[in-house]
Amino acid sequence: MLHSDVLQEIPAGRIEGLRIGNAQDEEAKTGVTVLLFDQGARVGIDVSGGGPASRETLLADPLTADNPVHAIVLSGGSAYGLAAGDGVMRYLEERGVGFDTGFAKVPLVCQSCIYDLGLGRADVRPDARMGYDACLDAEHNSPFCGSRGAGTGASVGKLYGMERAMKSGLGICAVQAGELKMAAVVAVNALGDIVDPSCGQRIAGLRTEDGTGFADSCREMYKISRKTDLFAGNTTIGAVVTNGRFSKAEMGKIASMTRCAYARCIYPVGTMADGDTIYAASCGEVEADINMAGTLAAEVMEQAILKAVRTAQEEI
Repeated sequence: MLHSDVLQEIPAGRIEGLRIGNAQDEEAKTGVTVLLFDQGARVGIDVSGGGPASRETLLADPLTADNPVHAIVLSGGSAYGLAAGDGVMRYLEERGVGFDTGFAKVPLVCQSCIYDLGLGRADVRPDARMGYDACLDAEHNSPFCGSRGAGTGASVGKLYGMERAMKSGLGICAVQAGELKMAAVVAVNALGDIVDPSCGQRIAGLRTEDGTGFADSCREMYKISRKTDLFAGNTTIGAVVTNGRFSKAEMGKIASMTRCAYARCIYPVGTMADGDTIYAASCGEVEADINMAGTLAAEVMEQAILKAVRTAQEEI
């Protein structure tokens, strides 16, 4: 539930230093969402799924060098989609953005992918061109939710494969509490069902065999008595971005607190058949309490998850 009495919902583009863009192939059902940080960002990460497809995620580890990250990429295409990061790097390099090594400026780009090869065309995946186009779209900084960007080929409720799954998409939500701003961007591509925690109502997920209503993924999973390969092409990937001033280690904690949103909305979640990942980025200087910021990040992510399925009106 969004506490609207103390939180003001704002466009994600209102967070200074952040630009968001999408590019997609609507026929092939795959796409890219990019988050660009004009002045760089301190980034943490939380990985709770068993099968992430990722690039440069160790840049968000507090034990690595504390260099600013220039972009976060969310994409489809499974591990093939990691090629989109090359286009993001090229876009940034052309504009003189990157870590100065003395011989070249190297853009620092983190990326995670969903598996969306079960929809559209499995032989068409995000590439460098699509990553570059997402950066061009970010210049407008007016991203849309639904079957856009990384959510173009997203789906949920895949315990029994795509035949009983439902379409999902990309969700974006941003709020302001005093001077502190927080945005969440998420591509919801879960094995499990999506539930609105404010009322407990299932709003997307595994359908019954006759397609007339919802089945319960957890209940169906409990019927499985032996080791089973549940891979059906899953993973929920997202990012929260704040103008609050936090260290890389603190952003890692905020990312882990944001995982509460996944637990509130997705049943089951974080399985070995998922690659669930959350980035958390700080690109501002507003002083804020980490406990408040982490709690707010989870609430904003919760709303983004709900938007991802409610704005994806296509059928599989």
